[in-house]
Amino acid sequence: MWEALLGVYLVNAVLLIVHEIDSAYWKEWRLFGLGGGIDCFLLVHLPLMGIVVYGLALVARASYDGLFYSLLMSLAGIAAFVLHDGFRRRGHKEFDTTISQLILIGTLVASALQGLFTLILLFSA
Repeated sequence: MWEALLGVYLVNAVLLIVHEIDSAYWKEWRLFGLGGGIDCFLLVHLPLMGIVVYGLALVARASYDGLFYSLLMSLAGIAAFVLHDGFRRRGHKEFDTTISQLILIGTLVASALQGLFTLILLFSA
């Protein structure tokens, strides 16, 4: 099960990172009413990407500490889909391209699988 979790974690990490690249293009900070522009956006993402990569390393070592990071990333991916879907439903055109939508849908699916695999490992210990 650890191998399956590692695989889905990696897929989800790639999707979330690509989504964040897309977020910079769409100037996502404006959707959330955050100041600071691209500089603050990038500074916030330094520790966030570090957490994603650190969690991946822990999962690759089959460390139970990695399950915390995995669950956190799973919830973040689901939240990203829900938040952006809400923006879209309220008429925002950001993230309304086919590729942006596919990335968000892929993130939702990968996050749900990651969460499931993580919970299975948590409760089988």
